[in-house]
Formats: sequence, C-alpha cells, structure tokens
Amino acid sequence: MGMRRLAIVVCSVLSTANLGFWDNSKPPTCNRIECPSYEVVEAGDGYEIRRYNSTLWISTSPIQDISLVQATKTGFLQLFEYIQGKNEYGEKIEMTGPVISEILPSDGPFCESSFTVSFYVPKKNQAKPPPAEGLHVQIWEHKYVAIRQFTGFVTDYNVGVEAAALQATLADTQWAAAIHKTPSVYTVAQYNSPFEFDHRVNEIWMSFDISHN
Repeated sequence: MGMRRLAIVVCSVLSTANLGFWDNSKPPTCNRIECPSYEVVEAGDGYEIRRYNSTLWISTSPIQDISLVQATKTGFLQLFEYIQGKNEYGEKIEMTGPVISEILPSDGPFCESSFTVSFYVPKKNQAKPPPAEGLHVQIWEHKYVAIRQFTGFVTDYNVGVEAAALQATLADTQWAAAIHKTPSVYTVAQYNSPFEFDHRVNEIWMSFDISHN
C-alpha cells in the first residue's frame, strides 16, 4: 500500500478496533534505562490513568508529514544527535525512554499532520539541559494521561487503531468528559530501539486536565 493511501486509512480508522495487548506493567526497557516516574491513578480494563509530575523533555519543532513513522525518524535523528553532543555544551546525555511523538491531526490535503518528537531528559541533566538549535524544552508540572499499551512495531496503521480503541475503552469512564474537552491530540510512546524484536512495548497517550473532570 502506498504511503499516501496508508495515511488516509489512518485518518479514517473506526472505533471498532481490536482492543489488543495490555498487561499493566512498566516496560522492560525501564529496568535498564531511565524513564519518567509516575503515579498510577487507576488501572482500568484496557487502559491506565497516570499522573506525571515535574517531568522535563527536549522536543523538536513541529514536523509536517503524512507518516508518523517517517516524522518520528526525522525527529529522532535530531534528538540522537543532541544526546551524542550536538548541543551548546557539547555534552553527551544518556539514552532514556520513552521517545514520544505528539500527533496533531489535520483535515488538510493527504491527511498531513503535525508531529512533535520528544526525548525525556535524565534527572541529572534536568536542572540545566543543554540548549540546541531547533530544539526546545517542555516542562510538565502535573500531567494526567490515559494510557493504552500495545506490542510489536509501530506503524502508520496500528497507531490509529490503538488510539480508537483507547477512546472506546474510556467512553463510559469518569475520565471521558475531561478527555473530550482537550484538543484533538494524542501521543505515541516508544520504549524500544528499532533493533529489538522481542518484548516490545508501545503506548498511546491521551493527556487531559483534571480540572475538566
């Protein structure tokens, strides 16, 4: 299937998606690399509600593309160069997880969307993260996120399926109204390197303001 046609399929995926994999566990990669800490507010049937506190990320500028996979590759290359020392301090930074891609869907031609790719900054670097051209800092003071896990490799098709499934599982919960009032944005979190084939864990994140609940 051509990339443009595949992107159109992603935009039109229905909420009748396969509910897929969920084991309410922290990704295995977080046992060997640093991941942001969070509190589990609720572990539901097919979803989890988390609260992240004081979390800092380095993010790309928005990337316009029809493909999540391609946009993530483009953004991650910038972030990889950053942690390898392409920053104003010439400082190397330890790899962390996850790398997240925030998706702002568009109704424009070919279903082109805006993607912001971000890297979680290790705690030892958060007080003074090295600046770099084309990258900016995002600080989460308090962030509530609805989560759905899925396994395998992320594709332009399955992220739409999993996002629709997360919306479906949240529809009758106490969190639905708050999520409905937030902008039409969701995030894909990837914890594994492209060279890892087993025990892959990915997540769909939908953030919301608790005051809307």
